[in-house]
Amino acid sequence: MITIQLNGERREIPEGLTVTGLLKFLQFPADRVAVERNLEIVPRGQWDATAIEAGDRLEVVHFVGGG
Repeated sequence: MITIQLNGERREIPEGLTVTGLLKFLQFPADRVAVERNLEIVPRGQWDATAIEAGDRLEVVHFVGGG
């Protein structure tokens, strides 16, 4: 297990996850979120190749529809 900051809170997650794996682990709907890692937006096309490392600071933002 490694420790990260997720949306301002300390979290323990399995080691070796990518952004895609993190979203699956957290059960977040990948089609409705944006991910920022260490103050940089991670493009959706790079989620599978972007490893989450101990100490990373992540923000996951949910898109909300409405009118």
